[in-house]
Amino acid sequence: MSYRERELLYNDSNVGTIQATQIREDGHERTRLQKPVKLQPSWEENNLPDDELNFKNLTMDEASLQIHTPPDKYNLVYITFLIHGIGTLMPWNMFITAISYFTEYKLDAKYIGSEFEYLGNFMQIQTFCAQVPNVLFNWLNIFVPIGGDLTVRIVWSISINVIVFIVTIILAMVDSSTWPYTFFYLTLVSIVILNMATGIYQNTIYGMAAKLPPKYTGAIILGNNISGTFTTVVSILSNLVTKNARMAAIYYFITALFILLIGFDTYFALPLNRFYRHYELKDKKMQEQKKSSRTDAEKQPFLEIIKKASPQLFNVFFIFFVTLATFPAMQADIKRSDPNFFIEDKEIYKQVLCFLTFNVFAMIGSILPSWFIWPKKQYLWIPVTLRFLYIPLYLFCNYQPIGIQRILPVGINNDYLYWFLAATMAITSGYFSSVAMMYAPSTVPEHHASIAGMFAGAALITGIFSGILISFLWPWLVSHVGY
Repeated sequence: MSYRERELLYNDSNVGTIQATQIREDGHERTRLQKPVKLQPSWEENNLPDDELNFKNLTMDEASLQIHTPPDKYNLVYITFLIHGIGTLMPWNMFITAISYFTEYKLDAKYIGSEFEYLGNFMQIQTFCAQVPNVLFNWLNIFVPIGGDLTVRIVWSISINVIVFIVTIILAMVDSSTWPYTFFYLTLVSIVILNMATGIYQNTIYGMAAKLPPKYTGAIILGNNISGTFTTVVSILSNLVTKNARMAAIYYFITALFILLIGFDTYFALPLNRFYRHYELKDKKMQEQKKSSRTDAEKQPFLEIIKKASPQLFNVFFIFFVTLATFPAMQADIKRSDPNFFIEDKEIYKQVLCFLTFNVFAMIGSILPSWFIWPKKQYLWIPVTLRFLYIPLYLFCNYQPIGIQRILPVGINNDYLYWFLAATMAITSGYFSSVAMMYAPSTVPEHHASIAGMFAGAALITGIFSGILISFLWPWLVSHVGY
């Protein structure tokens, strides 16, 4: 029987296909063809120009993320970088806070039965072992692809920190009175390894934040200062609750371990966040375009990046140089001048006017750039350079280093004036360091922002190291210079 066929095309939305249907004269129909939909044939073409292939090899979700910038819902990404800011400095803050655990317990003559020859210089030795690898690996992390891409480096660095703290907690629990030198060298090795990992961690987290808007770099700085405040509060509370240096140290180290584990968990949550993935895809696309546009012989223009970012790199370096030249080395040895000052206890005076004041006001300073930013990047060096005046001002306070006979006259005898200096030094440190770190990535082309952020992180830790080194000069200065 002859019949006439008509083909009807319709879209089956359930299976995402197009079907061709034959309808015969007797009304019966049969499906003759079923084939996949091609929503955008141009996507599958291989001979189109690069600018027409923006969404090639991307899922629909990734393509949407490239077009639209989703909000940072509940500020989850901001909070994550804040936590990492806390985590980068928490290990070292805890080691400094627990200094009495080493000098008054584990290496004390009453515990080991004899005098330990390195006890008097333990803080200096610890600081040197910490800062040298920290500076070295901050810079090395920029030029050498240690451990793969940025995120992989963070996973490894946090993991190493966690292992070191587990070992440190075990050492705190065991009786080491018969092997003090072994304990001493194990502690130094732990500090070296810890700061090697921390150097990579700190530098890398600044590189990751540089891909995002500037306020996320500010979140890291804020986290750094929250870390110091938190550690100081823990120290003050522990002194009120227990006088046992061993138990206090265990609490410190477990707290640091807990913070690191939170940072580890939040890292794995980042790729699930649409806001973060938007900027990751944006950065990935820029890197691929940059790679395709240069020859294999071309490398990262490090010198060009340093040249363009150098004003802000100087600002970052000098801010932390002045800060660490005075805090805590000088401030911790400034004694009460007025016998009627409302804080009578010497230890509480130091904890409040030195550590708590610095960390609280530095934290406040880190928050301020989220409300306003001043001055413009080309003028930032002026207030940054003027902060150098804090060094001679502190020298003229009642600075009395232990075991040193001061001959330089004390010019500032007012405890409230010293407290004002301490507060303004801290707030300018927190504020200008945040502004400089936020400015640094914007001084170079967008595809170099991550490298510029890593250079800024390296300048930060170099400023810290240089400030600590020059702080050893102040006891000699006040004991040899007078008029």
